[in-house]
Amino acid sequence: METVTIESRAEFSQWAIERARAIVAEQGGDLALAVRDMDEDAIARTGGALGQAITDALMEVFDGLLADE
Repeated sequence: METVTIESRAEFSQWAIERARAIVAEQGGDLALAVRDMDEDAIARTGGALGQAITDALMEVFDGLLADE
């Protein structure tokens, strides 16, 4: 995994936008297909995976902030 140094609010904002785009690109297609197919189990599974990816990204930043203190 690549390490990114965030030194300002603007850099954090840019990182968050880029990370969100990557997460949606990775996880969003599966969710869209599940919705299209009206597969409730797949919607739950892929929606959960999307939520977990977002949570993981936020925790990654939070852990980095704590490590810098």
